Amino acid sequence: MKHLDSMEQFEQLRDQGKTIFMFSAGWCPDCRVIEPVLPEIEADFSEYRFIHIDRDDFIDLCQQLDVFGIPSFIAFENGKELGRFVSKDRKTKEEIETFIKGLN
Repeated sequence: MKHLDSMEQFEQLRDQGKTIFMFSAGWCPDCRVIEPVLPEIEADFSEYRFIHIDRDDFIDLCQQLDVFGIPSFIAFENGKELGRFVSKDRKTKEEIETFIKGLN
């Protein structure tokens, strides 16, 4: 999964095509639990770009998007928010897949 480098990159990715942003942090144990299944999820939903956002590096963006728990996911298509799976709860592979399937 690619990592977000700048706010300009976020705006470009948000506004062009289908992108799912995953908000995470290195210290987050629930984020580490889902890491092994993320490549499989990315492969199964290849119509989306998946971008990792380190919550500690982009705290202002997290506040702007009301992301106060991690791991969390927000999907956009051409600048329009399609859906969000935002909470502080641990997420399973099945829950993430159900969220993505519900976006269409």
